[in-house]
Amino acid sequence: MRKIVIALSVLMALTSCVSKKQYAALEAKQKETQDLLNSCTVKLNSCLEEKAGLAATAESYKQHNQDLINSSKDLTVLTTKGAENLEKSLESLKEKDLKISRLQDALTKKDSVTLALVTSLKGAVGINDPDIEINVEKGVVFISIADKLLFKSGSYEVSDKAKSVLAKVAKVVNDKPDFECMVEGHTDDVPYKSNGVLLDNWDLSVKRSTSIVRVLTNDLNVNPAKLIAAGRSSYVPLVANDSPENKARNRRTRIVVMPKIDQFYDMIEKEMKKQAK
Repeated sequence: MRKIVIALSVLMALTSCVSKKQYAALEAKQKETQDLLNSCTVKLNSCLEEKAGLAATAESYKQHNQDLINSSKDLTVLTTKGAENLEKSLESLKEKDLKISRLQDALTKKDSVTLALVTSLKGAVGINDPDIEINVEKGVVFISIADKLLFKSGSYEVSDKAKSVLAKVAKVVNDKPDFECMVEGHTDDVPYKSNGVLLDNWDLSVKRSTSIVRVLTNDLNVNPAKLIAAGRSSYVPLVANDSPENKARNRRTRIVVMPKIDQFYDMIEKEMKKQAK
């Protein structure tokens, strides 16, 4: 019995010794495995975080790409509209340039006609007579004739000498069917003494104008539709009425030769329509 007990004690001792070694080995293995697991866990978490970041970046790029696509569509629309607006603007500019060009051509043509008219008048009337002045202002021809060539002092009856001068003017005017004439009577500032028919300088200036118009129409065959009679009294003097010489300068009849405004603009409009076709 004692031998059995001793044998069992030795067997238990041997068994206990083997289990500790195995345990230590298993414990070491478990620690190694745990360390490896911890390392893998850290790497896994890092990968998960990196994946989440990449996913967020990918979503951001996706949204940005969609925004670019939308912007591209909007830009295409804007570009198309911009091109249409630019084309319309260019057409508008082209049309305006055309109108300006045609207007300049018409003005040049009018200026050429006016220059030819002045040359004709100066050649017919004579430019060396100090009592007859011919000049151009803004495309309009002005013929100023001193009253001493036309009327006696205080009278509105046209003198025979005046008719010879007016005949030269009438010839040039009749050669220009697209022009009309306004005859302006002017006086100095000396008050006109009423004779019961004429009341003042207004009446005198107008009566002198109508007297010349009658000579031009009745004696010189100027078309009455081309003539305008007007009186300016003493209110548009050439110089101050402060001397006999200046008063004599202000007593005058001015014949304004000008293109018919309606025909002039009709000419411009027709030219523009031709060019637009």
